Amino acid sequence: MALYDEFIKIAKTMNKELNIIPVLYGSLGLEKVTGIEFSPQDIDILVPLTFLEENWELLKDVLEDIGYELIDLHEHEFQKGNVKIGISYYEDLKKFADVDYNNLKKNKDSGAIYRTLSISEYLKVYTRSSLDGYRRTKRDKKDQSKIEVLNELLHD
Repeated sequence: MALYDEFIKIAKTMNKELNIIPVLYGSLGLEKVTGIEFSPQDIDILVPLTFLEENWELLKDVLEDIGYELIDLHEHEFQKGNVKIGISYYEDLKKFADVDYNNLKKNKDSGAIYRTLSISEYLKVYTRSSLDGYRRTKRDKKDQSKIEVLNELLHD
């Protein structure tokens, strides 16, 4: 799980340099929470909104210091070699999928502290995402299969 190992390095850096406890999100986070392989293509990370606004330069500098290059300012995407990370903000979880980011599970691994969504919280996110026009067009089969897996896990 090379992407997860890379996330741990990023999370450790965010903990130490920015005093952020990031949220491991997207397919990689879902994989970590469920133990099921979802073939993540990137690392999705949620941070406080202030780091995408007032403290953006600080976040960007810290990521550049560990070898990442900004490749898409609008999407807050960075890349190092073949690893791509996307950064968004966790305050959006409440408005987007009625997930309270203040109650996300805290995890510790190899000196890094990060948060993850629960299976039921992921179900809320993917169900809401499936209503989005872009995701429905581009990712519907993947999102639908994740929703089915999550429903199965919750009802076992």
